[in-house]
Amino acid sequence: MSVNRCLSLLSRLHRCFPTGATRVCSGSSPPKEPDTSLFVPLSLKNDSSADGSVGAELTQALEKSELLKTINKFYKKKEIQKLASDHGLDARLFHQAFISFRKHILESTSLPADLHIVLSDILCGAGHVDDIYPYFMRHTKHIFPMLDCMDDLRKISDLRVPVNWYPEARAIQRKIVFHAGPTNSGKTYHAIQRYLAAKSGVYCGPLKLLAHEIFEKSNAADVPCDLVTGEERTFVDPEGRAAGHVACTIEMCSVTTPYEVAVIDEIQMIRDPSRGWAWTRALLGLCAEEIHVCGEPAAIDFIRELMYTTGEEVEVNNYKRLTPFSILDHAVETLDNLRPGDCIVCFSKNDIYSLSRQIEARGLECAVIYGSLPPGTKLSQAKKFNDPEDPCKILVATDAIGMGLNLSIKRIIFNSLIKPNVNEKGEKQMESISTSQALQIAGRAGRFSSKFSEGEVTTMFRDDLPVLKEILSKTVDPIETAGLHPTAEQIEMFAYHLPDATLSNLVDIFVSLSQVDGLYFVCNIDDFKFLADMIQHIPLNLRSRYVFCTAPINKKQPFVCTSFLKFARQFSRDEPLTYDWVCRHVGWPLAPPKNIKNLVHLEAVHDVLDLYLWLSYRFMDMFPDTALIRNAQRELDDTIQEGVRNITRLIRATDQTIADLLQKGNSRHELTGSSSGASSKGPLNKSRKTMDNSLASRLVRDGLLTSDLLHQLQREWSRDKQQDVSVHSTNTEKPNSKGKKKK
Repeated sequence: MSVNRCLSLLSRLHRCFPTGATRVCSGSSPPKEPDTSLFVPLSLKNDSSADGSVGAELTQALEKSELLKTINKFYKKKEIQKLASDHGLDARLFHQAFISFRKHILESTSLPADLHIVLSDILCGAGHVDDIYPYFMRHTKHIFPMLDCMDDLRKISDLRVPVNWYPEARAIQRKIVFHAGPTNSGKTYHAIQRYLAAKSGVYCGPLKLLAHEIFEKSNAADVPCDLVTGEERTFVDPEGRAAGHVACTIEMCSVTTPYEVAVIDEIQMIRDPSRGWAWTRALLGLCAEEIHVCGEPAAIDFIRELMYTTGEEVEVNNYKRLTPFSILDHAVETLDNLRPGDCIVCFSKNDIYSLSRQIEARGLECAVIYGSLPPGTKLSQAKKFNDPEDPCKILVATDAIGMGLNLSIKRIIFNSLIKPNVNEKGEKQMESISTSQALQIAGRAGRFSSKFSEGEVTTMFRDDLPVLKEILSKTVDPIETAGLHPTAEQIEMFAYHLPDATLSNLVDIFVSLSQVDGLYFVCNIDDFKFLADMIQHIPLNLRSRYVFCTAPINKKQPFVCTSFLKFARQFSRDEPLTYDWVCRHVGWPLAPPKNIKNLVHLEAVHDVLDLYLWLSYRFMDMFPDTALIRNAQRELDDTIQEGVRNITRLIRATDQTIADLLQKGNSRHELTGSSSGASSKGPLNKSRKTMDNSLASRLVRDGLLTSDLLHQLQREWSRDKQQDVSVHSTNTEKPNSKGKKKK
């Protein structure tokens, strides 16, 4: 055994038995206590007895007041509470069960004969209050059916050995090759070269754009390749036969099809709180003789450790960046200092709008790229920026440029280092970007094969520059865990035991009971639950409901959520969703955007058409007009592209007051007329400080105030001002009334 493998095994043992015993190895953890707050009691009919009034005929009618005293006495006994605890009832469940049991006894017109007789004996002094316990437990298991099958539920939700979920992959001895390096180091290039040389292969990427790129590159190299994404299937064979190679988004990869070579790109995303499960599934389940993974060096030790659980060794190829980039010693400070090849990176769409308007006000053309733009529009804007003949030399973008786009950038300028994130509890929070994120974005400067042989990185604001240098000087945190997600089959088995539970509640109970070892975590399921709750009232079978809830939609878009709801309702009626039906819903054909609000709506409609295409590949009979919808989407993409090309005009067309407020709120100073050498005590710094401290500035910058809200506030301020003037004019006889206006 090699020294490296010995060290890795020791590392694995250390992780399985760390100091403080915070992690446990597979199979060594005790049964996980369920979160009983997730147990929702079922409602039972009061008159559920099949015995009629037999109990009363054999004994006598029960006196309700005495019966209440007896039941309350039963509840207060410490021995009963201890016995219930031994049978899985904590204090909360015991209390809930007792309330239901008491209501059942006092409100039922007829009780089961055996329970009626026991209660009658107790009231007559011929029985003991403890005799109620078996009947109490019988009732409890009716309203909490999970108590009777807890062992089965724990077995179903045991996620400690996911390597055993893929028997086809375990049946072959795979070769794992890790291509490690920073952005622009050629690591993916080397993996793709092996992919193209193989007889068959699959490329798994994090984005549709990357899958499209490999699809086009492969076919251009005379290697027939199909494209598979959530919304698209493209076969190069005219008759629809599968090619030997396929480029896909990672969620769509097949774990049963055999390949010679598989490429898994951006492997560090295996720790992503929401999508990490897809990388885990691909790494453990792909049936390929060679698995080539590409990503950050911070993932090497973890991937090596993960592969030891499958009995496979990892060969590591390290790469260095092909072109250098340097961190500048001065910030840009004003848009007057922009140069051709600059890319300003923001983390807010409002910042994109504000900056692009200010840039074009200086007579410069700029391209814009942000996450909610359709892929075709992103590529169009990237092409415009990259074209040496095009006058557009400035790019304003979000971190969407971090992956999937080849851009000719000389200098990356961070407009902000604060980004909204969702924590493990699903809560939105504002925090500084991580070293990994900063390197991913900064690495886009000076890309190999572009006209810029070296890249530069800086910030827009002087105070941010030392912070950026500190972030980039840190080492990337090593990856320690990989994501998992419950499968449809596991949820179906849960539903068999808990047929009356909602899908959202089933998933909650599954996660509560699930057990994972120290290498894994269960991915965030908030989006899944959001959709499950939204369509809970719609009658769907469990498998269809599960598929609908895995649809990738932006829950922040009300129009997309409304469309999702209408799709599910139409589907439940067994009525096909035709092209005409969709056109009526979205108001097709759509006019070109006249302002930013129109543009945002068009982006939402594009997402709705994406949702249709995504569902059409899961329910082909119910979503039959895929070709017509795709044609409409291409036409819509062209309309959005035209709108983005004229985005400054759209911003000007938007309410001027709102635009000004957004500009002030999203710019930490006015970015005009100041030289880069301005004194920190000069007007530039003063202006910036004033705006940073204003409430409106902070609310808009943190994403807590939108343009719609600002518009509403503007109307309310105008109305209040008019009312104040009116009140002042009617009270002119009161000399002290001046200045007593409403706030």
